[in-house]
Amino acid sequence: MTFGQSISTCFSNFANFQGRARRSKFWWLFLFSSVILFVIQVLLAFAPDGFPDSTAFAVTASSIIGIVLLIPFYAVDARRLHDTGKSGWLQLLVLIPCAGAIILYVLWAQGGSEVDNQYGAPPA
Repeated sequence: MTFGQSISTCFSNFANFQGRARRSKFWWLFLFSSVILFVIQVLLAFAPDGFPDSTAFAVTASSIIGIVLLIPFYAVDARRLHDTGKSGWLQLLVLIPCAGAIILYVLWAQGGSEVDNQYGAPPA
């Protein structure tokens, strides 16, 4: 699946927490989200000193874009975990400082099951 197809699919299924998602779809959305947030931060870091309320604008812009990306990311994250045969609720591991994120990265990197599992058929 190409970058554009992955992003389009993730946003068209933005609230679909059912089914499964391959690694490529997850990592493309992860990259897309990271790049968007990074670009916003860089642009705001180089904003002119006279830019009115630049700190408030930066916080507001980052928050709005973060919220827009949040639901699609959690949805594809749940589907990615389903592809490995794990519950989407494991996303809550992120609440455990350091170790939770490391565990999630390991789970996200695992290959998916090539056969049907309790979450459905393998993604095409």
